Amino acid sequence: MWLSRTIAARQRAERESAAADMGVTTIGGSSASVMTRGEQRNLEVFAPGGLIWQPQAGDTVLVIKGGTGGQEQCVVAANTAAASPEELAPGELFLYSCGGASVYLRMDGSIAIKGNANAEGSWVITGDVDLTGKVKITGSVELQGPVAVNGAVTINGSLTVNGQPCRPCLCG
Repeated sequence: MWLSRTIAARQRAERESAAADMGVTTIGGSSASVMTRGEQRNLEVFAPGGLIWQPQAGDTVLVIKGGTGGQEQCVVAANTAAASPEELAPGELFLYSCGGASVYLRMDGSIAIKGNANAEGSWVITGDVDLTGKVKITGSVELQGPVAVNGAVTINGSLTVNGQPCRPCLCG
């Protein structure tokens, strides 16, 4: 009798408990552990389609419950308010990592990228490109149209103009 009442009370409490809880990640990764009302271990981590995310230990996260009696739980989001840029406007997106890299999609159509970037594949750029700093190009370069250079030009190697080798003038 006592055992059946205890089991029934526990089942009723589970059914009536919140469908979602905030908690702190104790073990990060794709199978996270989170301290909510007690530590929940090996929780699956979900994110919007096309985005892969794993919480770090110490992140405040949202844990939702599902399944029969709320027995199945998973982590779906983290509290990211502390990392949000002050000027973030409704409709903008700020993607960041704990290493400091970020991509900021602004409402005016501009994109701000912070961090080292590597790109694979072909790029087509329409519009002006302003580069500040050192530019290193490995491989061949083809320029079409007028080219203007302001400042010194150093060539280590040979220079070909219209298919003919160009030799420096040693006069004067």
